[in-house]
Amino acid sequence: MTKHQLILKKDDFYDDNSKNSSLTIRTVRYKECQKNHAASVGGYAVDGCREFMPCGEEGTPGSLSCAACGCHRNFHRREVETEVASDSSFPS
Repeated sequence: MTKHQLILKKDDFYDDNSKNSSLTIRTVRYKECQKNHAASVGGYAVDGCREFMPCGEEGTPGSLSCAACGCHRNFHRREVETEVASDSSFPS
């Protein structure tokens, strides 16, 4: 399973009495391929690839193409999970 975790932002809010901060973490996963392989002949068919598997290491051009079906990562359904953590749930 390909899983990318990105830290989007850290917000710091100051007032006279306390400091509140939050951390937003977004996890992106690429699922089944949705490319229509029969579009050129007027039909509709997907290849059945159930999950994106990169051909290369993260940061290389091969990481953007799927080892199972050969499609670019953009043809796979993107699933995003967002998590917000308060200042008590991450180290200062």
